[in-house]
Amino acid sequence: MPAINPEILIWARETAGYQLSEAARRLGLADGKTASGEEKLAEYERGSKELSRSLILKMSKQYRRPLLTFYLDAPPARADRGEDFRTLHRAVDPTENGVVDALVRRIRARQGVLKEALSSEQDQEPLAFIGSYSLAQGLHGLVNQIRTTSGFDLAVYRSKHSQEEAFQYLRERIEDIGIFTVLVGNLGSHHTNISAEIFRGFAIADPIAPFVVINNQDAKSAWPVTLLHEVAHLWLGQTGISGAATELEIERFCDGVASELLVPEAEIAAAFSAASLGSFESAAGIIERFASEKKVSSTLVAFRLLSRGAVSKELFRQLSTYFYEKWKSYRERQKQKAKESDSGPSYFVVKRMQNGKALMRASERLMRSGELSTTQAAIVLGVRALKVGSLLSHSGAT
Repeated sequence: MPAINPEILIWARETAGYQLSEAARRLGLADGKTASGEEKLAEYERGSKELSRSLILKMSKQYRRPLLTFYLDAPPARADRGEDFRTLHRAVDPTENGVVDALVRRIRARQGVLKEALSSEQDQEPLAFIGSYSLAQGLHGLVNQIRTTSGFDLAVYRSKHSQEEAFQYLRERIEDIGIFTVLVGNLGSHHTNISAEIFRGFAIADPIAPFVVINNQDAKSAWPVTLLHEVAHLWLGQTGISGAATELEIERFCDGVASELLVPEAEIAAAFSAASLGSFESAAGIIERFASEKKVSSTLVAFRLLSRGAVSKELFRQLSTYFYEKWKSYRERQKQKAKESDSGPSYFVVKRMQNGKALMRASERLMRSGELSTTQAAIVLGVRALKVGSLLSHSGAT
């Protein structure tokens, strides 16, 4: 077996966010008479003890790295998140950061394979709107450009019967102009779920294969504003990761664009006044009813009220916490209900929803033309190669 550079082992463990003790436990390195599991792992990382094939396979799984990575001559560069637009109000667990990095690597790989295949098509033209706008041009100009280019009609959006249908309408408008949208918030297991606080969305501002990733661990009512927030980043030509907090100027700008598209300032001004909100309980109820009617999140409405000075920062914080805790309770009830009834959508239904129609259709077309192999399509679609045929045959992608 080829020799493995010990630096690779240290790098893989640290970028996964594990201390020696935690990594040893996950790898099943038990304490012995002469050395603890932690000491055994330290020996491997010093290169003083030879690795078995089975242990390398365990490391590949636990550290979330492809097996071939362990045979590189030196550790590769860190996953390129692009710009980091997040403002984090708490210390992030290194393991959480490791999961975010792993997710970004996967998305980058998927986008890269798709871009290469699309670039081979003779009629492929770069999307002119990617990177076509600047902050100096103002918020309302970008609102108008996104609305005009995508054909997004707020009245149609609000006429949908449910939040899910409204989001699907918006998603289709965005995908129809050449943007691929993906819903993902973990690495394939609930054990790796990523909080929307540290990962809300991700944008890849590429003129051939622009990607928007939405953390589907967030509330569904938050998906529309996240989608439009990331689309604003694409217009600005910015690749990067966004979190829940919006203290940076660029994040406030993109949130402002998304908010104006979904809940115009004129509507907020007409519907609310500081006097009309009353007590906390009254304010929460009024905001929730308005948000439900407009098919947006209650937190977005509260944010709009904060922006125009109708609520204080402290009240906004209290409202945001209240809405979040209420949503968490609802989500837990839904999980328990699904568990008890043993019902839920099939694997392929979930995957199609996560990938979006644009990605499904492009993958099927590129496979038919020979630009994508089954293995490459598996990377793009985020599934095993054996499942590609079934996923596409059940998709109605055409």
